[in-house]
Amino acid sequence: MKIVVLDGYSVNPGDLSWDGLKEMGEVVVYPRTATDEILERAKESDVVLTNKVPFHADMLSKLPKLKMIGVLATGFNIIDTEAARERGITVCNIPAYSTDSVAQMVFAHILNITNKVDSFARQNREGRWSRNPDFCYWDAPIHELAGKTIGIVGLGNIGCKVARIARDFGMDVFAYTSRNSADLPEGIQKTTMEGLLGVSDILTLHCPLTSETRELINKDSLHRMKHGAILINTGRGPLVNEQDVADALASGQLGAYGADVMCSEPPAADNPLLSQPHAYLTPHVAWATREARARLMRIAVANVRAFEEGNPQNVVNG
Repeated sequence: MKIVVLDGYSVNPGDLSWDGLKEMGEVVVYPRTATDEILERAKESDVVLTNKVPFHADMLSKLPKLKMIGVLATGFNIIDTEAARERGITVCNIPAYSTDSVAQMVFAHILNITNKVDSFARQNREGRWSRNPDFCYWDAPIHELAGKTIGIVGLGNIGCKVARIARDFGMDVFAYTSRNSADLPEGIQKTTMEGLLGVSDILTLHCPLTSETRELINKDSLHRMKHGAILINTGRGPLVNEQDVADALASGQLGAYGADVMCSEPPAADNPLLSQPHAYLTPHVAWATREARARLMRIAVANVRAFEEGNPQNVVNG
């Protein structure tokens, strides 16, 4: 069996091992693959593993030997799953490997915004504290999370983990979700999207990107949020209209935006959020803790092994 990894660097820049795959056949690992390199690199493969390299119907039609595509992520919108199914190609993903890591990043953003950790650290490297006449200083309010209301859009694995952490901070938790109220974990109150916008001191996005959720956060929804509320996005960049978010930050309607995802990655140098002082952007790394990546690698190997044994797991186009 020939296994080709098309963009292995982001998952494993060298601190993990591909040896588990090598037990099952010939393995070729490319750090990155451009669109015009896909066919040449994948054409002799039985199994292809990809993080962000796409496989559309026209490409799949040129790969008659391909039997399995393993997506090195939870989201699999880069694959035309229906076209793969029609050609007998099994597509598997990696579910729930990064739940703890992404929830941790949600609160890294929240705590950085409410406690101004980065701001204080930068000022003090420049000598601000050393020059201060008092033992402490602050230039703007800092806030406790206890007693604040967090609104969660989407209650999958990550949304539920965020809710549990928020409750431990003493927050009131509301959610917009398709789940029945009776099925929600204790301490989560279901509401409408309109209700969520109105009640949330902090709004955090954990829903999938669909035609219904694309630009869910826009000029209209931002104006219906509490003045000065915090918005967190570790889901998908296009869940928000980035220009509208930048405008809301500039006007003060939105107090802060903490995001680990952008509409285009990497973002263009003139992206309006990059010039907003209250936009806190991390480079799509919430999933990338060493622990989460090691978990992803183990599941990826297990997916290939299960497929080889005739019992594929984590199939998304069955």
